[in-house]
Amino acid sequence: MNVYDYAHALSRAIRASSEYRDFKKALENLEKDSAAKEMLSDFRKNQWELQQKKLSGQEISPEEEQRLSSAWEIIRLNMVVKEYLETEYRFSVMLADIQKIIGEPLEEVAVLGKEKPSPEQSKSEGQ
Repeated sequence: MNVYDYAHALSRAIRASSEYRDFKKALENLEKDSAAKEMLSDFRKNQWELQQKKLSGQEISPEEEQRLSSAWEIIRLNMVVKEYLETEYRFSVMLADIQKIIGEPLEEVAVLGKEKPSPEQSKSEGQ
């Protein structure tokens, strides 16, 4: 079996996984509930804006943090959103694990590809 065959087998395995199926069903349920979808979209937009503000070095006021925290508490009460977020999380953990496994050979190549210091460099670094 070549690497492409394994990639297609992995794709089929992902589609057959409970994480994928549950996430897909939760996404379909979210798509059907426009109020829940809008609520989640607004929350993520506000979350993104605050994150960008923090990254740009701007201060986040306690009121802004409290508004986001309150919004989080409210959206968690919506069962459609709650189910979506839980299944999204489980699916993303699975994908991150797969990515880590797939990335292992790349790490090995990166380590092998690093230049070894010459004996002179090793001596000067040890001083």
